[in-house]
Amino acid sequence: MAEYVGILVVFTLAGALAGAFILLASVLGPKQPSAVKAEPFECGQLPFSLPVGRLSIKFYLTAILFILFDVELVFLYPWAVVFRALGLWGLVEMLVFLGILMAGFFYAWDNGALEWH
Repeated sequence: MAEYVGILVVFTLAGALAGAFILLASVLGPKQPSAVKAEPFECGQLPFSLPVGRLSIKFYLTAILFILFDVELVFLYPWAVVFRALGLWGLVEMLVFLGILMAGFFYAWDNGALEWH
Protein backbone atom coordinates (compact mmCIF):
# COMPACT_ATOMS: atom_id res chain seq x y z
CA MET A 1 0.00 0.00 0.00
CA ALA A 2 2.93 2.33 0.62
CA GLU A 3 3.86 2.34 -3.06
CA TYR A 4 0.55 4.06 -3.89
CA VAL A 5 1.13 7.00 -1.54
CA GLY A 6 3.14 8.86 -4.20
CA ILE A 7 0.34 8.47 -6.74
CA LEU A 8 -2.21 9.68 -4.19
CA VAL A 9 -0.06 12.72 -3.40
CA VAL A 10 0.28 13.59 -7.10
CA PHE A 11 -3.48 13.28 -7.69
CA THR A 12 -4.19 15.38 -4.60
CA LEU A 13 -1.76 18.11 -5.65
CA ALA A 14 -3.09 18.11 -9.23
CA GLY A 15 -6.67 18.42 -7.99
CA ALA A 16 -5.75 21.19 -5.57
CA LEU A 17 -3.83 23.08 -8.27
CA ALA A 18 -6.69 22.75 -10.77
CA GLY A 19 -9.19 23.89 -8.14
CA ALA A 20 -6.98 26.85 -7.22
CA PHE A 21 -6.70 27.91 -10.87
CA ILE A 22 -10.47 27.74 -11.33
CA LEU A 23 -11.08 29.67 -8.12
CA LEU A 24 -8.50 32.34 -9.01
CA ALA A 25 -9.91 32.73 -12.53
CA SER A 26 -13.43 33.21 -11.21
CA VAL A 27 -12.35 35.66 -8.51
CA LEU A 28 -9.71 37.68 -10.36
CA GLY A 29 -11.03 37.45 -13.92
CA PRO A 30 -12.65 40.44 -15.59
CA LYS A 31 -16.43 40.49 -15.45
CA GLN A 32 -17.78 42.90 -18.03
CA PRO A 33 -20.73 41.23 -19.77
CA SER A 34 -22.14 42.95 -22.81
CA ALA A 35 -24.60 42.23 -25.61
CA VAL A 36 -21.75 41.71 -28.07
CA LYS A 37 -20.08 39.11 -25.87
CA ALA A 38 -23.38 37.24 -25.45
CA GLU A 39 -23.77 36.73 -29.22
CA PRO A 40 -22.76 33.44 -30.81
CA PHE A 41 -19.24 33.52 -32.21
CA GLU A 42 -18.69 32.23 -35.72
CA CYS A 43 -15.01 32.53 -36.72
CA GLY A 44 -14.91 36.29 -36.36
CA GLN A 45 -17.77 36.80 -38.83
CA LEU A 46 -21.32 37.83 -38.13
CA PRO A 47 -23.47 34.72 -37.67
CA PHE A 48 -25.81 33.80 -40.53
CA SER A 49 -28.61 33.12 -38.08
CA LEU A 50 -29.09 32.40 -34.42
CA PRO A 51 -29.13 28.71 -33.46
CA VAL A 52 -32.65 27.32 -33.37
CA GLY A 53 -34.00 24.02 -32.17
CA ARG A 54 -32.16 21.21 -30.52
CA LEU A 55 -29.28 19.13 -31.77
CA SER A 56 -30.16 15.46 -32.01
CA ILE A 57 -28.69 13.23 -29.32
CA LYS A 58 -27.70 10.78 -32.07
CA PHE A 59 -24.57 12.85 -32.76
CA TYR A 60 -23.35 12.45 -29.19
CA LEU A 61 -24.38 8.81 -28.98
CA THR A 62 -22.49 8.02 -32.17
CA ALA A 63 -19.40 9.77 -30.81
CA ILE A 64 -19.54 7.86 -27.52
CA LEU A 65 -19.95 4.54 -29.32
CA PHE A 66 -17.00 5.41 -31.57
CA ILE A 67 -14.83 6.13 -28.54
CA LEU A 68 -15.94 2.88 -26.90
CA PHE A 69 -14.91 0.76 -29.86
CA ASP A 70 -11.78 2.82 -30.43
CA VAL A 71 -10.68 2.04 -26.87
CA GLU A 72 -11.27 -1.64 -27.64
CA LEU A 73 -8.69 -1.45 -30.42
CA VAL A 74 -6.24 0.28 -28.09
CA PHE A 75 -6.42 -2.77 -25.81
CA LEU A 76 -6.39 -5.32 -28.63
CA TYR A 77 -3.13 -4.21 -30.26
CA PRO A 78 -0.77 -4.70 -27.27
CA TRP A 79 -2.50 -7.98 -26.47
CA ALA A 80 -1.89 -9.21 -30.02
CA VAL A 81 1.79 -8.24 -29.79
CA VAL A 82 2.39 -10.35 -26.66
CA PHE A 83 -0.18 -13.07 -27.40
CA ARG A 84 2.33 -15.95 -27.46
CA ALA A 85 3.87 -14.93 -24.14
CA LEU A 86 0.46 -14.79 -22.44
CA GLY A 87 -0.62 -18.25 -23.53
CA LEU A 88 -4.07 -19.67 -22.92
CA TRP A 89 -4.76 -17.46 -19.89
CA GLY A 90 -4.27 -14.32 -22.00
CA LEU A 91 -6.70 -15.67 -24.57
CA VAL A 92 -9.33 -16.35 -21.89
CA GLU A 93 -8.92 -12.86 -20.44
CA MET A 94 -9.30 -11.25 -23.86
CA LEU A 95 -12.38 -13.36 -24.61
CA VAL A 96 -13.96 -12.16 -21.36
CA PHE A 97 -13.08 -8.55 -22.26
CA LEU A 98 -14.51 -8.93 -25.76
CA GLY A 99 -17.61 -10.65 -24.37
CA ILE A 100 -18.33 -7.70 -22.08
CA LEU A 101 -17.69 -5.29 -24.93
CA MET A 102 -19.92 -7.21 -27.32
CA ALA A 103 -22.68 -7.31 -24.71
CA GLY A 104 -22.58 -3.50 -24.71
CA PHE A 105 -22.53 -3.47 -28.51
CA PHE A 106 -25.58 -5.73 -28.78
CA TYR A 107 -27.37 -3.67 -26.11
CA ALA A 108 -26.76 -0.49 -28.13
CA TRP A 109 -27.81 -2.27 -31.33
CA ASP A 110 -31.00 -3.61 -29.72
CA ASN A 111 -31.95 -0.14 -28.45
CA GLY A 112 -31.51 1.38 -31.93
CA ALA A 113 -28.43 3.44 -31.12
CA LEU A 114 -26.78 2.40 -34.39
CA GLU A 115 -29.72 3.31 -36.64
CA TRP A 116 -29.63 6.71 -38.28
CA HIS A 117 -33.00 8.30 -39.14
